[in-house]
Amino acid sequence: MPINFVKALNMSLETLQRGIQISQIAPWLGDIALKYGYLGAFFMSFLGSISIVFPVPYTMMIFVMGGLLDPKLLALSAGAGSALGEMLGYIIGYCGGSFISEERRRRMKTIARIFEKYGVVAVFIFALTPLPDDLILIPIGIMHMPFIKAFIPCLFGKIAMCFILAYSGKFLGGLAVEFAGGEANPIIAIAAGIFLVVIIIAILKIDWEKLLLEGHKFIKPSSNK
Repeated sequence: MPINFVKALNMSLETLQRGIQISQIAPWLGDIALKYGYLGAFFMSFLGSISIVFPVPYTMMIFVMGGLLDPKLLALSAGAGSALGEMLGYIIGYCGGSFISEERRRRMKTIARIFEKYGVVAVFIFALTPLPDDLILIPIGIMHMPFIKAFIPCLFGKIAMCFILAYSGKFLGGLAVEFAGGEANPIIAIAAGIFLVVIIIAILKIDWEKLLLEGHKFIKPSSNK
């Protein structure tokens, strides 16, 4: 793979990082991922998913690495790391539910009704899309629902998400090289990351909890309530 292609993708990542003021830890995680390959992707995704401690948009790095590594193996390793990291939300809800105020608990129970109605599909969708996983995993933990029912759909959702990101990086990176006559065009590489910026803005700027609570009237309680 041409060195200029790698440089162009790195330039894209650095530019996007400056644009959304990503933490200084992001380049460090990127170096680990590129140095240690799939193990690095697992580690990076695990830390990136512990959003409370490491607010790192690791999805950008998966996108970039898709042009450098086997997308299938990258999706498996990064998806597994991401799913494990997201389980922190479940653990917080499971162990710390007693410290949550009654008003907050009531709101969480309302969100948990999504899981009661749609089951593992809801967790899968939250894991696959920009929807914040903690928004449903914490309520599931508070309700002491089985861990396996939260982890398995989250794992498949994260693998699917990483699969899409990795192949998007591979495909768009290939286009960048092809249209530039064998050398990557930095402008094309940067443009390829705009989609990821939109995802990150959606995660950070939209009040997902408010949207779900406003829409809970469309979710009927289960018949045994």
